[in-house]
Amino acid sequence: MTYSREQLAEAGRQIDSTLHKLREVVKTLEAKPEPARYKSQITLAKRRIEAFTIAGALIERELESMK
Repeated sequence: MTYSREQLAEAGRQIDSTLHKLREVVKTLEAKPEPARYKSQITLAKRRIEAFTIAGALIERELESMK
């Protein structure tokens, strides 16, 4: 499937926004009085951060190749 430069740029912005929110979730959960209680949510958020980071990098690579 082929995406336009604008579509990729917007997807990149959305990924950046989601990454920011996920990082804040991790900070919030880790700052709670009993962070071990939230271990599964913290793990899930960290895995999502990793996945979105990869997706963002791939979008950036695609945008670079369009220049």
